[in-house]
Amino acid sequence: MDDLATQADRKPRTERGRKTLRKLLDAAAVEFADHGFHEASISGITRRAGVALGTFYTYYDSKDAIFRALVRDMSEAVGTAARDAIEPDMGPLAVERAALQAFLEFAAEHKEVYRIIDEAEFVDPVSYRAHYERIGDRIEQRLKAGASTDGLRADLGEPEAWAVMGMNVFLGLRYAIWAQDGDPDPATVAKIANRLLREGIAGSKPD
Repeated sequence: MDDLATQADRKPRTERGRKTLRKLLDAAAVEFADHGFHEASISGITRRAGVALGTFYTYYDSKDAIFRALVRDMSEAVGTAARDAIEPDMGPLAVERAALQAFLEFAAEHKEVYRIIDEAEFVDPVSYRAHYERIGDRIEQRLKAGASTDGLRADLGEPEAWAVMGMNVFLGLRYAIWAQDGDPDPATVAKIANRLLREGIAGSKPD
């Protein structure tokens, strides 16, 4: 049985178990953010979570296993933040604006997400790639849905979705992780990015 199947079998079936799992993941986020993967320890995670060392092994086999679970958990949290910000009656450009603003606010509140996801490139490249593929897929689906309502071009696909994702990731790095006094707030940054999507950057029509 592979690792993912093994972890799925350990999914808690009680509310108490789900709360314990949540404590472990939240503690792991702080431990990995503070120390990096290689210096972080299982004992550090359990100490932060306030649980016994043996409890850890009820849910995870190793530090690698909880790191992979944490990357996926963070990826899902990013997606949830965007989905929760989208209203059913929004047009496609308004959807992208709301999703970006929600991501910027999420990243500002959970700055550890950048360090952990970036470290996954070297610790667990499969999880790293899967994280961005999930986000790219979500954006592509939104763009195609926007095209079906005549709000966006009909030929939008994966390249455009990854271009939007790249813009969003680096705006988050600059205005959430590297935020400075006097920076525009998330709503303003999202508005500026949305104008770029709507109007492009050309100052005049090409010849």
